[in-house]
Amino acid sequence: MAKENRKKRQLKKKLLHKYRLVILNEDTFEERISFKLTRLNVFVLVGFSAILLIVLTTFLIAFTSLREYIPGYSSTALKQKAIDLNEKIDSLEQISRRDSVYLHSIRNVLTGEIKSESINKDSLFKSFEIDLDATDLVPNKEDSLLREEVAQEDKYNLLETATSKVKFKLFPPVKGQITQKYNPKEKHFAVDVAVLKDTPVKATADGTVIFSEWTAETGYVIIIEHSNNLISVYKHNASLTKQQGDLVTAGEVIATAGNTGELTTGPHLHFELWSEGYSIDPASFIDFKL
Repeated sequence: MAKENRKKRQLKKKLLHKYRLVILNEDTFEERISFKLTRLNVFVLVGFSAILLIVLTTFLIAFTSLREYIPGYSSTALKQKAIDLNEKIDSLEQISRRDSVYLHSIRNVLTGEIKSESINKDSLFKSFEIDLDATDLVPNKEDSLLREEVAQEDKYNLLETATSKVKFKLFPPVKGQITQKYNPKEKHFAVDVAVLKDTPVKATADGTVIFSEWTAETGYVIIIEHSNNLISVYKHNASLTKQQGDLVTAGEVIATAGNTGELTTGPHLHFELWSEGYSIDPASFIDFKL
């Protein structure tokens, strides 16, 4: 016990023993600066300096732009760019999923895979259920003046409105007699053009084939997507010469006319035009006469 106490006193004496640190002029041996130190003071000063150095280094790395020069740390601008790109990718994925569902629904409707009994007519066909007898369709004075002005501007160009958006003319897919006209009230969103079997069917405009398959009701069907959300549909073909994903030009042969499918009564082309999800009368834009 006495030995341990003696060691503790010796250790305390060593830690508290005073030393003098003197800085002299080497030429004149003049004392310039002197410090009174103990071992304990040196240990405390060194420890405090190390802790201060660690704290300052951590602060510089965490809260200043100097960390960008340290390997393994990315710049703030790079992180922000990554965040922006991630948000854009997320938005594009949502748009892609929405467009995929939209195109799938259009394909099902155009190919006849969706039956009329399964369609919610209250929402999809509400426009066709309007009671025209109960609706006031008499134009007012301003409406009449506007119609007259538009009629004068469009007098020599029936496709002025379409060409301002579509920027191209529609090529007749076939030439022949129209046996059944466009009639949305009877759910006939197309024109049926009677032609000879194996008559070449041509693309009405430049575009991309988005559907090219056989269906039980309408036989061989090919659907082309054009610019400005215009879609053309060709049904009851005898054969198809283009596949899904092919690029076609206006007037290019895409199929041969026939009499395939359950809903047909003879060789003809069932031709539809859809613009931004709405059906339009092809005869208003294309001359099918021989």
